[in-house]
Amino acid sequence: MTTKKLDIFFKSFLAIEDFSTADVSLNGLQVDNDGLEIQKIAFGVDASLETFKGAVAAGAGMLFVHHGLFWGHPLALAGNHRQRIKFLIDNNIALYAVHLPLDQHPTLGNNAALAELLGLEQIEPFGLYHGRKIGYKGILAKPLSIEEAVRRISFKGRPPLGVYPFGKKENVTCAVISGGAADEALQAIDEGIDLYVTGESSHQVYHEILEGRLNMIAGGHYSTEVWGVRKVMEHCVRELSMDSEFIDVPTGL
Repeated sequence: MTTKKLDIFFKSFLAIEDFSTADVSLNGLQVDNDGLEIQKIAFGVDASLETFKGAVAAGAGMLFVHHGLFWGHPLALAGNHRQRIKFLIDNNIALYAVHLPLDQHPTLGNNAALAELLGLEQIEPFGLYHGRKIGYKGILAKPLSIEEAVRRISFKGRPPLGVYPFGKKENVTCAVISGGAADEALQAIDEGIDLYVTGESSHQVYHEILEGRLNMIAGGHYSTEVWGVRKVMEHCVRELSMDSEFIDVPTGL
Protein backbone atom coordinates (compact mmCIF):
# COMPACT_ATOMS: atom_id res chain seq x y z
CA MET A 1 0.00 0.00 0.00
CA THR A 2 1.21 3.49 -0.87
CA THR A 3 0.48 6.56 1.25
CA LYS A 4 -1.92 7.74 -1.47
CA LYS A 5 -3.94 4.52 -1.31
CA LEU A 6 -3.92 4.55 2.49
CA ASP A 7 -5.10 8.17 2.49
CA ILE A 8 -8.06 7.15 0.32
CA PHE A 9 -8.75 4.21 2.63
CA PHE A 10 -8.74 6.28 5.83
CA LYS A 11 -10.90 8.99 4.26
CA SER A 12 -13.42 6.35 3.16
CA PHE A 13 -14.59 5.88 6.77
CA LEU A 14 -13.22 8.85 8.75
CA ALA A 15 -15.16 12.05 8.00
CA ILE A 16 -12.05 14.20 7.67
CA GLU A 17 -13.52 16.75 5.27
CA ASP A 18 -16.59 17.25 7.47
CA PHE A 19 -14.38 18.68 10.22
CA SER A 20 -12.40 21.10 8.06
CA THR A 21 -13.84 24.15 9.85
CA ALA A 22 -14.38 22.62 13.31
CA ASP A 23 -10.94 21.13 13.91
CA VAL A 24 -7.62 23.00 14.04
CA SER A 25 -5.72 19.76 13.46
CA LEU A 26 -4.33 19.16 9.98
CA ASN A 27 -6.21 15.90 9.61
CA GLY A 28 -4.84 13.43 7.09
CA LEU A 29 -1.36 12.88 5.75
CA GLN A 30 0.98 15.27 7.56
CA VAL A 31 4.37 13.93 6.47
CA ASP A 32 4.78 11.80 3.35
CA ASN A 33 7.44 9.21 2.59
CA ASP A 34 9.48 8.90 -0.63
CA GLY A 35 6.90 6.69 -2.35
CA LEU A 36 8.04 3.39 -0.86
CA GLU A 37 5.18 0.91 -0.40
CA ILE A 38 4.14 0.43 3.22
CA GLN A 39 4.15 -3.07 4.65
CA LYS A 40 3.32 -2.22 8.26
CA ILE A 41 1.46 0.59 10.05
CA ALA A 42 2.19 1.64 13.61
CA PHE A 43 -0.54 3.29 15.69
CA GLY A 44 -0.11 5.69 18.61
CA VAL A 45 -1.80 8.53 20.44
CA ASP A 46 0.83 11.27 20.11
CA ALA A 47 3.26 12.41 17.42
CA SER A 48 6.27 12.45 19.73
CA LEU A 49 9.87 11.45 19.17
CA GLU A 50 9.42 8.53 21.54
CA THR A 51 6.45 7.26 19.52
CA PHE A 52 8.44 7.71 16.29
CA LYS A 53 11.31 5.63 17.69
CA GLY A 54 8.81 2.94 18.64
CA ALA A 55 7.50 2.91 15.06
CA VAL A 56 11.04 2.47 13.71
CA ALA A 57 11.69 -0.37 16.17
CA ALA A 58 8.46 -2.01 15.00
CA GLY A 59 9.56 -1.79 11.36
CA ALA A 60 6.60 0.39 10.35
CA GLY A 61 6.47 2.56 7.24
CA MET A 62 3.60 4.72 8.48
CA LEU A 63 2.51 5.99 11.88
CA PHE A 64 -1.17 6.78 12.48
CA VAL A 65 -1.78 9.09 15.48
CA HIS A 66 -4.58 11.01 17.14
CA HIS A 67 -2.47 14.08 17.99
CA GLY A 68 -0.34 15.14 15.05
CA LEU A 69 2.31 17.83 14.50
CA PHE A 70 0.27 20.61 12.87
CA TRP A 71 -2.46 22.56 14.66
CA GLY A 72 -3.89 25.38 12.59
CA HIS A 73 -0.94 27.76 12.33
CA PRO A 74 2.48 27.69 10.65
CA LEU A 75 5.38 26.36 12.70
CA ALA A 76 9.03 27.11 12.02
CA LEU A 77 11.19 24.06 11.41
CA ALA A 78 13.17 24.65 14.57
CA GLY A 79 13.72 23.02 17.94
CA ASN A 80 11.73 19.89 18.79
CA HIS A 81 9.45 20.38 15.77
CA ARG A 82 12.41 20.21 13.39
CA GLN A 83 13.88 17.19 15.18
CA ARG A 84 10.62 15.28 14.93
CA ILE A 85 10.13 15.94 11.22
CA LYS A 86 13.81 15.23 10.49
CA PHE A 87 13.52 11.90 12.28
CA LEU A 88 10.49 10.92 10.18
CA ILE A 89 12.18 11.89 6.93
CA ASP A 90 15.51 10.28 7.84
CA ASN A 91 13.69 7.02 8.61
CA ASN A 92 11.25 7.36 5.68
CA ILE A 93 8.17 7.11 7.90
CA ALA A 94 4.90 8.70 6.83
CA LEU A 95 2.78 10.40 9.51
CA TYR A 96 -1.03 10.34 9.39
CA ALA A 97 -3.09 12.21 12.00
CA VAL A 98 -6.83 12.23 12.74
CA HIS A 99 -8.17 14.28 15.63
CA LEU A 100 -11.89 15.18 16.03
CA PRO A 101 -13.08 12.84 13.24
CA LEU A 102 -11.62 10.01 15.31
CA ASP A 103 -13.16 11.26 18.56
CA GLN A 104 -16.60 11.42 16.96
CA HIS A 105 -16.67 8.30 14.76
CA PRO A 106 -19.82 6.33 15.67
CA THR A 107 -18.17 2.89 15.81
CA LEU A 108 -14.37 3.28 15.69
CA GLY A 109 -13.98 6.52 17.63
CA ASN A 110 -12.66 7.18 21.12
CA ASN A 111 -16.08 8.10 22.46
CA ALA A 112 -17.90 5.20 20.83
CA ALA A 113 -15.30 2.85 22.31
CA LEU A 114 -15.75 4.34 25.79
CA ALA A 115 -19.53 4.04 25.44
CA GLU A 116 -19.10 0.38 24.49
CA LEU A 117 -16.80 -0.31 27.44
CA LEU A 118 -19.35 1.22 29.80
CA GLY A 119 -22.27 -0.66 28.27
CA LEU A 120 -24.22 2.36 27.05
CA GLU A 121 -27.51 1.82 25.23
CA GLN A 122 -29.95 4.18 23.46
CA ILE A 123 -26.89 6.20 22.45
CA GLU A 124 -27.24 9.78 21.22
CA PRO A 125 -24.70 12.50 20.29
CA PHE A 126 -23.57 14.68 23.18
CA GLY A 127 -21.21 17.58 23.85
CA LEU A 128 -21.34 20.57 21.53
CA TYR A 129 -17.85 21.63 20.45
CA HIS A 130 -17.27 24.15 17.64
CA GLY A 131 -20.76 23.44 16.35
CA ARG A 132 -20.40 19.65 16.38
CA LYS A 133 -21.42 17.07 18.96
CA ILE A 134 -18.38 14.86 19.31
CA GLY A 135 -19.31 12.76 22.35
CA TYR A 136 -22.09 10.35 23.21
CA LYS A 137 -24.64 9.85 25.97
CA GLY A 138 -27.01 7.04 26.80
CA ILE A 139 -28.55 4.69 29.33
CA LEU A 140 -26.31 2.18 31.08
CA ALA A 141 -27.35 -1.43 30.46
CA LYS A 142 -27.21 -1.96 34.23
CA PRO A 143 -26.85 0.64 36.99
CA LEU A 144 -23.14 1.18 37.49
CA SER A 145 -21.06 2.42 40.41
CA ILE A 146 -18.37 4.98 39.70
CA GLU A 147 -15.75 2.46 40.88
CA GLU A 148 -16.91 -0.12 38.33
CA ALA A 149 -16.96 2.52 35.60
CA VAL A 150 -13.32 3.35 36.41
CA ARG A 151 -12.37 -0.30 36.15
CA ARG A 152 -14.04 -0.70 32.76
CA ILE A 153 -12.36 2.26 31.06
CA SER A 154 -8.88 1.92 32.57
CA PHE A 155 -6.36 0.98 29.86
CA LYS A 156 -4.07 -1.75 31.21
CA GLY A 157 -5.43 -1.06 34.68
CA ARG A 158 -3.77 2.36 34.89
CA PRO A 159 -5.30 4.70 37.49
CA PRO A 160 -7.41 7.67 36.39
CA LEU A 161 -6.32 11.26 36.94
CA GLY A 162 -9.28 11.98 39.18
CA VAL A 163 -12.55 10.50 40.43
CA TYR A 164 -15.27 12.82 41.73
CA PRO A 165 -18.12 10.85 43.39
CA PHE A 166 -20.48 13.77 43.91
CA GLY A 167 -23.70 12.14 42.71
CA LYS A 168 -25.62 8.88 42.91
CA LYS A 169 -24.14 5.63 44.19
CA GLU A 170 -25.55 3.79 41.16
CA ASN A 171 -25.47 5.58 37.81
CA VAL A 172 -28.20 5.06 35.23
CA THR A 173 -27.26 7.64 32.60
CA CYS A 174 -23.79 8.50 31.33
CA ALA A 175 -22.06 10.83 28.86
CA VAL A 176 -18.54 10.49 27.45
CA ILE A 177 -16.08 12.83 25.72
CA SER A 178 -12.46 11.70 25.62
CA GLY A 179 -9.45 13.96 26.14
CA GLY A 180 -9.62 17.52 27.38
CA ALA A 181 -13.33 18.15 27.81
CA ALA A 182 -13.74 19.12 31.47
CA ASP A 183 -15.94 22.13 30.67
CA GLU A 184 -18.49 19.90 28.96
CA ALA A 185 -19.35 18.59 32.44
CA LEU A 186 -21.63 21.64 32.61
CA GLN A 187 -23.58 20.29 29.63
CA ALA A 188 -23.90 16.96 31.44
CA ILE A 189 -25.36 18.74 34.48
CA ASP A 190 -27.79 20.68 32.29
CA GLU A 191 -28.99 17.44 30.70
CA GLY A 192 -29.45 15.62 34.00
CA ILE A 193 -26.68 13.06 33.39
CA ASP A 194 -25.61 10.88 36.35
CA LEU A 195 -22.02 10.13 35.28
CA TYR A 196 -19.69 12.10 33.03
CA VAL A 197 -16.49 10.52 31.70
CA THR A 198 -13.70 12.54 30.11
CA GLY A 199 -9.91 12.66 30.09
CA GLU A 200 -8.96 15.74 32.10
CA SER A 201 -10.35 17.65 35.04
CA SER A 202 -10.35 21.39 35.69
CA HIS A 203 -10.32 23.47 38.87
CA GLN A 204 -12.99 25.76 37.48
CA VAL A 205 -15.60 22.98 37.18
CA TYR A 206 -14.99 21.36 40.59
CA HIS A 207 -17.62 23.29 42.53
CA GLU A 208 -20.03 23.13 39.58
CA ILE A 209 -20.02 19.34 39.56
CA LEU A 210 -20.07 19.20 43.37
CA GLU A 211 -23.10 21.45 43.64
CA GLY A 212 -24.67 19.89 40.55
CA ARG A 213 -24.28 16.42 42.10
CA LEU A 214 -22.56 15.00 39.05
CA ASN A 215 -20.31 11.97 39.23
CA MET A 216 -17.25 12.58 37.05
CA ILE A 217 -14.25 10.51 36.03
CA ALA A 218 -11.14 12.16 34.60
CA GLY A 219 -9.67 9.01 33.12
CA GLY A 220 -6.59 10.69 31.66
CA HIS A 221 -6.22 12.39 28.29
CA TYR A 222 -3.93 9.66 26.99
CA SER A 223 -5.78 6.72 28.51
CA THR A 224 -9.19 7.79 27.18
CA GLU A 225 -7.77 8.21 23.67
CA VAL A 226 -5.96 4.93 23.11
CA TRP A 227 -9.28 3.31 22.25
CA GLY A 228 -10.10 4.92 18.90
CA VAL A 229 -6.56 4.50 17.59
CA ARG A 230 -6.68 0.82 18.51
CA LYS A 231 -10.12 0.44 16.89
CA VAL A 232 -8.77 1.88 13.62
CA MET A 233 -5.78 -0.45 13.87
CA GLU A 234 -8.11 -3.45 14.21
CA HIS A 235 -10.14 -2.18 11.25
CA CYS A 236 -6.98 -1.97 9.11
CA VAL A 237 -6.02 -5.51 10.02
CA ARG A 238 -9.48 -6.76 9.05
CA GLU A 239 -9.92 -4.77 5.84
CA LEU A 240 -6.36 -4.59 4.51
CA SER A 241 -4.74 -7.63 6.14
CA MET A 242 -1.81 -5.36 6.99
CA ASP A 243 0.70 -5.93 9.73
CA SER A 244 0.06 -3.40 12.51
CA GLU A 245 1.32 -2.58 15.98
CA PHE A 246 0.21 -0.22 18.76
CA ILE A 247 3.02 1.93 20.22
CA ASP A 248 2.12 2.54 23.85
CA VAL A 249 3.74 5.72 25.20
CA PRO A 250 1.69 6.68 28.28
CA THR A 251 2.07 10.17 29.70
CA GLY A 252 0.17 9.57 32.92
CA LEU A 253 -1.83 12.69 32.05
